[in-house]
Amino acid sequence: MRTLTIIVSLMCMALSVSAAKADRRVAFVVGNGAYRNVAQLPNPPIDAKAMASTLRNVGFEVIEGSNLSRDQMTEKLLEFGRKAQGSDIAVFYYAGHGIAVGGTNYLLPVDADIKSEMDVKLGAAINIDLTLDQTMGDAKVKLVFLDACRDNPFAAKIKSNSATRSVNVGSGLAEMKSGEGTLIAFATGPGQTALDGQEGNNSPFTRALIDNITKPGVEIQQAMTSVRAQVNEETHKGQLPWGHTNLIGAVYLNQAPTTQLATAAPTATAAPTAGAGNSEAEVEFWRSVKESNKPEELNAYLSAYPNGQFKPLAMARLAAIQNGPSTTTRNLNAGVDPATFTDEASQLTEDQIGLDKGQRRDVQRRLNGLGFDTKVSGVFNDETRSVLKRWQAARGYPSTGFLNKLQHKALLSEIVASTTTASEDSPKPARRAAPQSAPAPRHSGGGDAGAAFMGGVVGGMMGGMFRR
Repeated sequence: MRTLTIIVSLMCMALSVSAAKADRRVAFVVGNGAYRNVAQLPNPPIDAKAMASTLRNVGFEVIEGSNLSRDQMTEKLLEFGRKAQGSDIAVFYYAGHGIAVGGTNYLLPVDADIKSEMDVKLGAAINIDLTLDQTMGDAKVKLVFLDACRDNPFAAKIKSNSATRSVNVGSGLAEMKSGEGTLIAFATGPGQTALDGQEGNNSPFTRALIDNITKPGVEIQQAMTSVRAQVNEETHKGQLPWGHTNLIGAVYLNQAPTTQLATAAPTATAAPTAGAGNSEAEVEFWRSVKESNKPEELNAYLSAYPNGQFKPLAMARLAAIQNGPSTTTRNLNAGVDPATFTDEASQLTEDQIGLDKGQRRDVQRRLNGLGFDTKVSGVFNDETRSVLKRWQAARGYPSTGFLNKLQHKALLSEIVASTTTASEDSPKPARRAAPQSAPAPRHSGGGDAGAAFMGGVVGGMMGGMFRR
């Protein structure tokens, strides 16, 4: 009994030391797009959601919001300021409209109605310099990412209402200098405008951030070099992110085994509270990618959690994307362009095909011939969108309910093999089968796997210590 007591005491001491060494990470992540007084931006809320998930995956406590008014942003900033006080790493991420007036940068809440320079300076907008100083001032490392250099309609309003005096209103954001221990990164250079990206997707800058800043063992300044290169290439040299760095040491958001900062993935020596937090982060990460048809997103999960509880499901999903979900599907998709399995479709990509009413009827007839029953009307209503999603999911394509050129081409070629079985021509069974088969990926043992994972970790720790 005495031996057991000593072992338990040593375990508690070890766990306490491990917990003390873990760094405290806090992030503010907001995407504003549903502006009430100017044209809306579709992508910032999507950007913010993706960034929040990425940061949670590497151990950040995230204060998150989308489409916030002035009062709501203030409330979130106050919460962020309290939690970031004395933190080891604080991250500030904003996507949406920003504006530079008189060389000072401001963020714009969705209820902003700016007609003059006075509106900006008297509180309709949020001063970035003051905000960063008040919320992140005493954090050891401060990382600021501003995807707010979009072409801003408020600038024209201010200029048109300032005919009697000179006012300096920039098209993008103005240059900012970083203080000690700070990195500031803009989507593009000072005074320039950045691309918002295709509707329904991330902006080029945010996508590059997500792809690079949490790569295992990659230092943040090295990651930002990769971000610049990726955006420059993706936009065909039309956009080059800009930044200013005054960091005084190496910073890793996702450590390699030989680095000193804490990793996102739980280990056998982590404190129970840290392990539970990381488990929640893993579940959140998995939820964000489990239905993805992009191999890079699933590989990102596997890189962050090489022994994660959802590893088997991620591997199976990858195999389905690369090889097709079944032999029948592989046969139907023989010769299909590989990009069909990864390129997402949207209303924009469908409009680019230019389908007339007759061609839409043809799409509906072909879906019927494949056993995906829908009314042949020449109109893509909600019913047709739902059927398109089922067809896309069955073929391993990104399931959006919209078509792009590659998917349309694949559908046209697939009709040759549409009568492989009699059951495919029967609409009613197809309609009944979908609700039974669709939920399968969502209930494929995630809970049991989680219990087995946690049981294995605890059992391994105790067994190893008793063997000693």
